[in-house]
Amino acid sequence: MESFFGTLKTELVHHRQYPDRDAARRDLFAYIEGYYNRRRIHSAIGYITHSRQRRNTRNPVSTFPGEGHGETPP
Repeated sequence: MESFFGTLKTELVHHRQYPDRDAARRDLFAYIEGYYNRRRIHSAIGYITHSRQRRNTRNPVSTFPGEGHGETPP
């Protein structure tokens, strides 16, 4: 969680000044939903996006030999 806030401050907050809380809230939401979750890759989940991870969780396909492809493991 700490790395998320560090990234958020580095990539967004430190580069902008907001006229009010609502403007900051809108910008933060747009950043998190529009970029951080959909396009930014994350090392903790195998260098894929959060959106891709959610799709993979809904339709799990194993990358281990013999799993997820109708084959029986040895």
